[in-house]
Amino acid sequence: NTQISGQGLDINKMDVDVLEQIHQMGGLQLVMPQAFAETDCGALADTGRTVVEFNLTGESVELPIMGGNTYNAMTFNGQVPGPTLRVMQGDVVQMTLSIPADEVTGHGNDMHASQMSAGNFDSVNPGETSQYCYIAESAGVFKYHCSGVHLAGMDQHVL
Repeated sequence: NTQISGQGLDINKMDVDVLEQIHQMGGLQLVMPQAFAETDCGALADTGRTVVEFNLTGESVELPIMGGNTYNAMTFNGQVPGPTLRVMQGDVVQMTLSIPADEVTGHGNDMHASQMSAGNFDSVNPGETSQYCYIAESAGVFKYHCSGVHLAGMDQHVL
């Protein structure tokens, strides 16, 4: 399945003649759209697009719940859900994630709107800051959540 179009292509169900025709025409070339290909903050800042900066802090806090109880939550800026981040289609999103030095665990940030590989969203350890950029090419409403390829307990963070 493709994330952009929402359509799938099952190669096992394709007609052999169709595959041969594609081969005869030189095959398929998959090209990453330029908007998704460039992630260097400096290069994107020089494109003339509007750069929208977001600074998030990943931290564990104790929040109240109904009945007078509390729960430990992994938060962005102390909130669950995290702050709403608004941009216009075509803007450059500059995301900076900081983790306080006294935080007990690393955090990450997976922005579904970026349509980048999860490999770009590694965990940020206590006392560290990480930044990434992308062009907000796709219109819509997208979630973001704690993530990190090397982050133990990522599912617990998301929950």
